[in-house]
Amino acid sequence: MQDYKNDIKQKVKEFPDSPGVYLMKNKLGKIIYIGKATSLKNRVGSYFTGALDNKTATLVEDIDKIDYKETDNVVEALILEANLINKYAPKYNIKLKDDKSFVNIIITNEEYPQVLITRPTDKKKIKAKYIFGPYFSKWEAEKVIGILVNIFDRDNSQKNNTLNLYRKYYIKGYSSGKVENMSKKDYQKIINNIKLFLQGKKKNLIKKIEKEMVEHSKEMNYESATIKRNQLFLLNHIQDVAFIRKDEILKNKYEKYPVRAEAYDISNISGKFAVGSMVVFSFGKPNKNEYRKFKIKTIEDANDIGMIKEVIERRFSHAEWEKPDLIIIDGGLGQKNVAQMVLKKYNLNIPVVAIAKGPDRKGEKLFYSSCRGYIFPDVEFIKKLRDEAHRFAIFYHRKLRTLRNK
Repeated sequence: MQDYKNDIKQKVKEFPDSPGVYLMKNKLGKIIYIGKATSLKNRVGSYFTGALDNKTATLVEDIDKIDYKETDNVVEALILEANLINKYAPKYNIKLKDDKSFVNIIITNEEYPQVLITRPTDKKKIKAKYIFGPYFSKWEAEKVIGILVNIFDRDNSQKNNTLNLYRKYYIKGYSSGKVENMSKKDYQKIINNIKLFLQGKKKNLIKKIEKEMVEHSKEMNYESATIKRNQLFLLNHIQDVAFIRKDEILKNKYEKYPVRAEAYDISNISGKFAVGSMVVFSFGKPNKNEYRKFKIKTIEDANDIGMIKEVIERRFSHAEWEKPDLIIIDGGLGQKNVAQMVLKKYNLNIPVVAIAKGPDRKGEKLFYSSCRGYIFPDVEFIKKLRDEAHRFAIFYHRKLRTLRNK
């Protein structure tokens, strides 16, 4: 290998082990190939190790320099790759993909725009206002849209598989004039948000949503402010797993685990040093920045149900806190019922699971609230949250006892 190729190979070793897009250039500085990577270091390095097919070997011979752009996740790398290929039309992207038919994502020019995946041959048949791509896989394009629908249409996407929701509403557009409880204005906002993200304008989109959240809060429209906060959270936690294994898609992150699950527990000794804990799991994993602890203020005797009522009421008095998709409580039927009573007071319809030890303290007994359309995660997940809430409550309880006894 020529000396300058060895120099490139050494520089690639310094590339970050993070998602992004790489741009290969020839001696004239012209971009000849653009690709995406889960790990820029590993993917680009693979061009300089092992055997290559003829087409790829020809590409490598033409490379004089490689630049890269990091992204927050693989999804954004895919979108950036498509936008840059559209802008620069590198010759090797065409040569290396000439055996595949690429697709575009388009937003139609209609009163109720549709979001469609099309082939280049479809352009004459469809009036497109915005065209994104090329994407070299229909599967990739569908997953991008599915993720965006899941972020910007939370009310509907929690009731339906996001891909089915996309096919039902966005492929058909707003042809019926109404989709569930969504207004035309709200539909247009979703379409506009999808457009901004596909244009690679995530930072602009985040600023826009942050501004809307602040405006809703000033108007004391806390429900709308919370929706915006949820969207911001999801935008900053797009899951790369959607593009790592096709057979997992959104299943593990968006169906098996709630976006946000909260678990509660009480710790006290005969009513003394009584505390409550709230732990939060986001997409199935602990989110310790969101943990909260409560010193019981209104209950003096050993009344765990009364204490859990106080904790739940204090928690939901914070309208600015993100609402959970699932509540788990260490306790039995009484704890479940009192939690439902508090949620009803705040006009909230959130599923509740109370988990208690079975007879003789063996096994587990679960008490579920009736929440239509919700599929509860597996019992092991529920136990995991319960145990974490228990650990956090005991930790705080012991801390208070230690401080009091000093």
